[in-house]
Amino acid sequence: MNEKSLFKSAMVTLVIVVGVVLGYELYLRNQGVSVDYDDGPPLWADKRAQIYGPTDKTIVFIGSSRIKYDLDRGTWRRLTTAEPVQLAMEGTCPRPVLTDLANDPNFKGKLVIDVTEGLFFNMAPPFMETANENIKYYYDRTPAQRVSFEINKLLESKFVFLDKDFLSTNARLEALQIPSRPEVFMMPTFPMNFKRNTFDRQAYMTDRFVANEAERNQVKAIWGFFAKMAMSAPPMPPAAFDAIFKSVKADIDKIKARGGQVVFVRTPSSGVYLQGENMGFPREKFWNRLLAETKCPGIHFMDYPAMAHFDCPELSHLKKADAKLFTKEFFRLLSQQPGFTFLQNTNPKKL
Repeated sequence: MNEKSLFKSAMVTLVIVVGVVLGYELYLRNQGVSVDYDDGPPLWADKRAQIYGPTDKTIVFIGSSRIKYDLDRGTWRRLTTAEPVQLAMEGTCPRPVLTDLANDPNFKGKLVIDVTEGLFFNMAPPFMETANENIKYYYDRTPAQRVSFEINKLLESKFVFLDKDFLSTNARLEALQIPSRPEVFMMPTFPMNFKRNTFDRQAYMTDRFVANEAERNQVKAIWGFFAKMAMSAPPMPPAAFDAIFKSVKADIDKIKARGGQVVFVRTPSSGVYLQGENMGFPREKFWNRLLAETKCPGIHFMDYPAMAHFDCPELSHLKKADAKLFTKEFFRLLSQQPGFTFLQNTNPKKL
């Protein structure tokens, strides 16, 4: 085959590939699929690097998935110029991140810790894995990985089909929900409309998910699945809980010693999920003790009528409209806490 023929073949192949890709992209957008950013270690590390901003202009958030859904960045930015740095992770205990911040001599800022009791008071290695991976990646990332992240950022902002969590080949195979079999355990999968992620690491459920009872029930069933797993596990001895409180206090004391400020928040859950959490983690033994031992202020959603009434679509996270209302009230309460009153010095725009 001569060079001319090779060139024609290459061009035909290129046209076919581009046509297929663009066709698939247009199909997905026509189906209402939106741009979604891969929330893996590179994106988390990018946000981790932002914690060193001025202490009166930067607030760091750690926790599990609820604060990622419930803190609406658009609402927050209309209320204050202070930048919210989102380091929370889905299905993950935030204590490794707290320890990382405590051991970082350069972190002297404002920290908000979201408490989902079943994850926060947990010592099982699987619930630490994501946090440990992200922290390691942050410290070990190479110049090549930083450049790759910037390229991925550009591409992900333009193309819907690059959704790794739901549209990759592996994700499509997992969505088949093949039943577990001997020595092979298949984790339940979430519907795509439940979990979308912005570049700022805000998670949100789509309006389609809120309106789709079958998808809401699918996620509720997943929460039930995890609850059964937790109930079947051996109970954690009191000494283990004591060790958790001791560790958290030690980490917070380090941050405070450098001039940092810490506030805890208990974000909303509802229905039978909330009932189960109240039974498994009585407030007086966990939330109240956490505040007492760390000597930190706390904002519990049940204490404020403006936040206590939310009905979570799948029992555990707020829809976008309610996240805006929650954020507005949460901001008001947070700006009254010691060390956070600087938020009141801004001139918020009318919502």
